[in-house]
Parts: sequence; structure tokens; C-alpha cells
Amino acid sequence: MAEQDNSCGCPDGKVRNSAGKCVMPEVTFSSFVLSLNTSALYHLGEIGDPETGRKSVDLDLAKNAIDTLALLKEKTQGNLSNEEGELLTRIVYELKMRFVQTCRER
Repeated sequence: MAEQDNSCGCPDGKVRNSAGKCVMPEVTFSSFVLSLNTSALYHLGEIGDPETGRKSVDLDLAKNAIDTLALLKEKTQGNLSNEEGELLTRIVYELKMRFVQTCRER
């Protein structure tokens, strides 16, 4: 994948730290959940390939990402902040609904 500059002048996916160096952003629980959400949406054909823009559906990989999020929800119950718990609950619900819809359309 070709590296492209973003608005901060860093290669894709990186941000500037306080010293001005391009680094990967901090990994947080929410960013991890959002990453899995993006993966599921990609495999549901809702997000195109970043290089080609082509959309494709792989229900097995979409289900795997959704199941991973559901497992995280189950295993972290009672250990998340309100915001993290709400984010995870909302994403799992929305992805399950999109999965069902995609299955019906196929």
C-alpha cells in the first residue's frame, strides 16, 4: 500500500506526538473496538478497499469480527467505563442487524 500524507504530514495511520515525531496513535479500548467495527463493515461490503474502492462481501470474516466483539462485550462486562460499554453494546447490536440484512439480500 502506498504511503500518503494526511493532514498532519505523517504517513497513513500515524500522528505526530508531542515531540513532533510521526508515531502510531495510542491504542485504547475504544480504538480497538472501532478497528474491529471497521473490519466487520469492510467484510459486510459497506466499506470499499482503500486502494481500489471495490466492495466485496465475506460473511465468514464479517461474522468472525462480530463474534470477536460480542466475546469482548461478554468478557469485559462490569470492567468498562460507561462510554466504553455503551460503544461496544451499540456497535455489536448495529453490526448484528447489518449482518442479518446482508444475509437477506444475498
